[in-house]
Amino acid sequence: MFRNDSIPELFSHQDETREFGILTPRVFDTSDAGTGKTRAWLEVLLHRKKLLGGKALVLAPKTIMQNAWADDIKKFAPELSYVVAYATNRQAAFEQDVDVYITNHDAVKWLLKNEKLLKDRGFHSIIIDESTAFKHRTSQRSKALAKLVSRFDYRTNLTGTPNPNGLLDLWHQVFVLDGGERLGDNYFRFRNAVCTPTQVGPSAQHIKWGDKAEMIPAVAGLIEDISIRHVFEECTDIPENHVYTIPFELAPKHRRAYEILKEHALLELADGGISPFNASVVANKLLQMASGAVYDDEGVVQLYSSDRYELVMDLVAQRDQCVVAFNWTHQRDNLIELAERRDVRYAVIDGTINIKARERAVNMFQAGMLDVIFAHPASAAHGLTLTRGTSTIWTSPVYNAEHYVQFNKRIYRIGQKEKTETLIVIAKDTIDVDVAERLMGKVALMDDLLEMLI
Repeated sequence: MFRNDSIPELFSHQDETREFGILTPRVFDTSDAGTGKTRAWLEVLLHRKKLLGGKALVLAPKTIMQNAWADDIKKFAPELSYVVAYATNRQAAFEQDVDVYITNHDAVKWLLKNEKLLKDRGFHSIIIDESTAFKHRTSQRSKALAKLVSRFDYRTNLTGTPNPNGLLDLWHQVFVLDGGERLGDNYFRFRNAVCTPTQVGPSAQHIKWGDKAEMIPAVAGLIEDISIRHVFEECTDIPENHVYTIPFELAPKHRRAYEILKEHALLELADGGISPFNASVVANKLLQMASGAVYDDEGVVQLYSSDRYELVMDLVAQRDQCVVAFNWTHQRDNLIELAERRDVRYAVIDGTINIKARERAVNMFQAGMLDVIFAHPASAAHGLTLTRGTSTIWTSPVYNAEHYVQFNKRIYRIGQKEKTETLIVIAKDTIDVDVAERLMGKVALMDDLLEMLI
């Protein structure tokens, strides 16, 4: 079959990825979001189809199975037949005879129980998109994947954020590629080699493992032969993105409530003993209170102040189109209430929104029919193109470096013609400050490794 002349040629960096993928059976592609990884790997699958025949399995977040993989196949690689397998149609989908089977991460457990389907179909390639979903070696789906990959001669991991929390995030991702050839087949030996333990509580079991700085280049060297990376800014001529913090002052009543909660939280920790779990619960409560509300023991929101959301909506009003990240339901509800009161055109993307509504929101935003999309990072960090917007606003800071980096790429990606900005609202003299500093530290550590993989 001849290629359609209307299909655009690969960019030079995509062609480099294609050649690397053809020559390298196990690949860790850590190219930035927005560099066109999907298109490049479809070209690799086309090559393998012509050379080897056989099938390919794509594991991806559910939100991008259709609008990234399936849509790109239709647009760039129509020679490949495909099926999208959701939980509702999985059995029927894998009984079809196609070139590419696209399903979600959690399907690995089902696939392991139905390995005969893979064997009968003659699969040779597996592509794991956003492979950090399998960074925890003890999760059920990670264990299933570690067993499942033995069926595939060609294995590829794709993620622009491979180590959001440090070097330990890499171990299982690399293990599913090479079975332990590069970073070893024992997680604990790897941890002892690349990290230093620090006791963070009264018990010897309360340990935090931090990267040894000298091990970052060592680990990069061990996986260099299977790694390829392209930096977004080097692949496209795009106006710069600027990051700003927006300071926010708690009102006196809000400040009193925050300080009382902080005092009670510290007493609770002292009484119950400091553990990573207890500390996390306390930190989450303080973050919520700094944002203006806190959940009681019954899960009911107690609202103390909506001033932060007034500030966010003022920022929205000063800009043409924005994407606003929220962390909790009460933040979403406050933003919606204010948007309706101010006649702001908005849509919401979170776990309550189905795929069709999500696509409709994106299309309306890109058509200029919405002023803002309120989105939860866990639901909107991957697969969305919102280049009509020029501002990303974080209602509160987050710990999750992967969500932070990926969410910011929804507007700062190929197709963006304007200068963009990332705004993070931070309440002064609260836990917001500490969380933002820790977030930036994680991003810096991730960047240190990524720079060595270029």
